Amino acid sequence: MHTIYVIEDDESIRELVSVALTGFGYLVEAFPEAEAAFARMAEQLPSLFIVDLMLPGMDGLTIIQHLKEKEVTQKIPVMVLTAKERETDKVKTLDAGADDYMVKPFGILELGARIKALLRRAEVNKEVEPEGILKEGALTININARQVLVEERLVNLTFKEYELLLYMVERKDKVIDREELLLKLWGCAGVETRTLDIHVRTLRQKLGEYGKQYIHTVRKVGYEFCTK
Repeated sequence: MHTIYVIEDDESIRELVSVALTGFGYLVEAFPEAEAAFARMAEQLPSLFIVDLMLPGMDGLTIIQHLKEKEVTQKIPVMVLTAKERETDKVKTLDAGADDYMVKPFGILELGARIKALLRRAEVNKEVEPEGILKEGALTININARQVLVEERLVNLTFKEYELLLYMVERKDKVIDREELLLKLWGCAGVETRTLDIHVRTLRQKLGEYGKQYIHTVRKVGYEFCTK
């Protein structure tokens, strides 16, 4: 049975989510702030986190960054529930490593469906998790260390930029449509295609001259990684 940790300072929402997810068959542990959740993590890790962004003490964005930096928690899905509805907040949060983003007020049935999808994807990723070193042209990707080098120069990529690059490199010389990329990286959950385009643009910039050379836009379809 999956265990879900809910980090939410609003007691009414915390109780609502806990009762609903318990009804869906999950084990739920709820915390009003991050420190209590981290203390519990030292004893047991959950299958999924649900995190509010506006919290006392450590805010939700910092929590996500912390989870994605630690090897023991970086593969655990993170669902964000927040009152922040601006696209810039959504992009920043997903870029930090959140796997899904829902704006309050939210529907309990939709929340349950999204959690089910995140857990299913997490199980699939465990089975196909890659290992080793990938070298394509001037790029070197150290999968175990989650590092990207361009001509031996370390490139500082965000969590989502790295995932995007790795997914395209593993499918080099293949045109990948936007829907596939959104499904793989964001689960298509409330994410606009413009979010993907923004990530591709910043990724190209960080890769320097090789960004435009290797990552091609296929009009009205998607993107292709090619070193030829």
